[in-house]
Amino acid sequence: MTLAARFAAALAAEEPAAGDAEGHLLPRRLARAVVRVLPVDGAGLCALGDPARRTPLGGSSPDAELAERLQFTVGSGPCLQAWDTGHPVFAVDADLRRRWPLYAEQLFGRTPWRGVVSLPVRRPRGVAGALDLFFTDPGGVARMDVFDALSVIELLTVALSDAALMSTWSAAEGPAWLQGPPAVHRAAVWRALGETGLALGRDTDEALALLRARAWVQGSSVDTVAADLLSGRLAPQDLLDAA
Repeated sequence: MTLAARFAAALAAEEPAAGDAEGHLLPRRLARAVVRVLPVDGAGLCALGDPARRTPLGGSSPDAELAERLQFTVGSGPCLQAWDTGHPVFAVDADLRRRWPLYAEQLFGRTPWRGVVSLPVRRPRGVAGALDLFFTDPGGVARMDVFDALSVIELLTVALSDAALMSTWSAAEGPAWLQGPPAVHRAAVWRALGETGLALGRDTDEALALLRARAWVQGSSVDTVAADLLSGRLAPQDLLDAA
């Protein structure tokens, strides 16, 4: 059976969740299909407009989605490098500790992942996102067939494009798979940044730095800090305590 046929079968086995007729959870189904056809333990898909506007679409498991939030929180890691260079990034545990020590500390302390392969997802006009592949055994990174992984990316983009073509959506909101739970939670960060910047007289980059500092101090994520700000559990002035 070809890789394309195996991927189609794997995706078909991941039936849509009840109440998700519009396809909001399609990225999660795709990520789980990736794990079924590639020798990996986890996968996560994200869209990027620029490094500060990283939008998670869905992961194969809670640990895969947490790995994305941790990377966004520290502001560096293999996925961001794949986006920046347009080239695949391969990193075992020693590489992660050496190149991204803050990310490695969080990743190793809070997830089972000990190796990462990050692959840029391209569009005709450039990189549009990234696929992160996670390994519990760092030796799995060297055994990864990059050509199979790149073929799977093509299958992912076709599935997302087909879903967009077969549904009705506005240019402002995008297709349903851009409105899944991980993306909605990340959108809350942008709102929190605006409110924080206005309240403290800071620009977006400075406000994001404050949220990241608070997340580091309390051992959480930027997404969690943003949710606390929007709910009123945390005031913008409280962020200055961690700066």
